[in-house]
Amino acid sequence: MGADVVVTGFGVRTAFGAGAPALRHGVFGGRPAFAPTSRFDTGPYRTPMAAAAPDGPSGTGSLRPELVACGAEALDMAGLPAGEAAVLVGAAGDYTTITHFWRSGDDVEGATAPYADAVPAVLAEAVADGLGLRGPRFAFTNACVASSAAIIHACRLIASGRIEVALCAGGYLVEEEVFAKFDSGRALARDGAVRPFSADRSGLLLGDGVAAVVLESAGHARSRGARPLSTVAGWGAASDAYHIARPHPDGAGLAAAARQALRRAGDPAGATIDYVNAHGTGTRHNDVAETRGLRSVFGARAGSVPVSSTKSTTGHLLEAAGVVEFVITMLALTDGVLPPTAGYTRPDPECDLDCVPHVARPADARRALTLNAAFGGANTALVLERP
Repeated sequence: MGADVVVTGFGVRTAFGAGAPALRHGVFGGRPAFAPTSRFDTGPYRTPMAAAAPDGPSGTGSLRPELVACGAEALDMAGLPAGEAAVLVGAAGDYTTITHFWRSGDDVEGATAPYADAVPAVLAEAVADGLGLRGPRFAFTNACVASSAAIIHACRLIASGRIEVALCAGGYLVEEEVFAKFDSGRALARDGAVRPFSADRSGLLLGDGVAAVVLESAGHARSRGARPLSTVAGWGAASDAYHIARPHPDGAGLAAAARQALRRAGDPAGATIDYVNAHGTGTRHNDVAETRGLRSVFGARAGSVPVSSTKSTTGHLLEAAGVVEFVITMLALTDGVLPPTAGYTRPDPECDLDCVPHVARPADARRALTLNAAFGGANTALVLERP
């Protein structure tokens, strides 16, 4: 099976602020971060709502410094200096300056981001260089599974013995171009609330998210006396290629990714999974498909496995969703508390899961499954285990 993979550090920033305390207050406290965004003029759109701090979680208004800051926090927590490590970044690029240029037609003075930051590979290089890390560098752009795909690829590299240490990061800050696209596709919840798996769900809302995690082989962590925060027991990726925007109606791709991850974790039936952090966008098609996928994976046990969607508080973080939700899942295991599906109101017979509604739930969870899906039928699954 190869080397075991462990997590030794993380840094995270959302609309709630920086670090684990902010997540505990907002996500685990069941406090949605949605409010009218002042980042751009929302007058032309159906809703002004997003989980976005005025100028990003750290006030920079730009993705590059947020990614570097999260990476620095993760390395500091792991107790790792600059040196040899792979860097894998999931991001679509920072388009704020280019959007401004399109609008103005002039060069942008005092721009918050370089034009080149619109190129994802540039961000990966910038993170590595900014942190003094030498090693392979990768950029992942596969939409809402980008940062979880980065984690999975790092796990494969570590398990195969090709590398010992990896910094995996992902980032998305709410900006007008993507906001407009989701609005035009009528995907955004017009009433400003995200209600995953609930009968009256009406769509998603976007949110700020940036995070980084340090992954190491268990042997490397042990040799330097590092304390693992979690073990990545399994990982899987699959594509159903059913539709450019809709998931397979039976959640076939998500189920296939979950089965891969569970087999890798030595638990094909998912009997050891105590919690699922669902993709849970709050859209009509996604939540039903995900429910069916979970039922095909867990069988008769599906209704008794606690499931929640943290997008009900953070919003959909797009390319950053995988790594931020990875951190949230890890906190659920270490803290012994399951985050709620905060916007949940009333049951949908087609989403008959234990959705951890409204408030966080104490639980002695040992293993958890975190799921993500993306346009084009891409799906990822990761199994985390408490040390």
